[in-house]
Amino acid sequence: MRGGGAGIPLGGLLAIGSRFGWKGIVVALLIGGALMYAGPCTSSDGGGAPAVATAPADPTETSKFVGFVLDDVQETWRRQIPGYHDAHLVMFREATRSGCGTAESAVGPFYCPEDEKVYIDLAFYDELRRKFGAPGDFAQAYVIAHELGHHIEHQRGELDSHGGSIALELEADCWAGAWAKDAAHRGILEVGDIDEALNAATQIGDDTIQRRTQGRVQPETWTHGSAAQRSGSFKRGYDGGAPACSPR
Repeated sequence: MRGGGAGIPLGGLLAIGSRFGWKGIVVALLIGGALMYAGPCTSSDGGGAPAVATAPADPTETSKFVGFVLDDVQETWRRQIPGYHDAHLVMFREATRSGCGTAESAVGPFYCPEDEKVYIDLAFYDELRRKFGAPGDFAQAYVIAHELGHHIEHQRGELDSHGGSIALELEADCWAGAWAKDAAHRGILEVGDIDEALNAATQIGDDTIQRRTQGRVQPETWTHGSAAQRSGSFKRGYDGGAPACSPR
């Protein structure tokens, strides 16, 4: 993937930006997007008029960031998990079709084992920031790593046999934490990144959501685990790495 402006490769910008952590990566994506949109281009019918230079749209930069994180997480698992093969990525808003049926925005990000794809609802990131009080680029990265945790579970045959849905969700949180540990070892995390992820895990805990939306907690209806369980599972992966996330 290359940016268009003056022939500068986006990959090179990302390599430089990664030296400065996630914010450096985001800045590199913004610069690459600006160069791509500002560069002269011709229409497909051969007209020679240059396109009007415009600022990069935020959804475009979000899409690039999502793709970058997905590639980084999967590169980690290719190194650490024998036989790991990549999932594919589908980004959508409002609704999309998947191997698991039609998905609407209310579903949020999800993993479908039938087609081995991670579906990221870009509108969910708006909700994560505005509604759930979990802003930050690493909070977004945590969500992607969590969904790829389900891909690992699928490859291991755990989606059909390993406990109930809450156990699977907490294990996916652990895998997200294990990836964060690897990212920290490679020096691409910044002060506050882990706090962002732990805050996101807390804000989307079932008990937190129920208190916010209905004013009471009903543990019997939980599907993903409490705030304490989710943040604790992420931290378990971050402290212990991939071995800490294997089924017990």
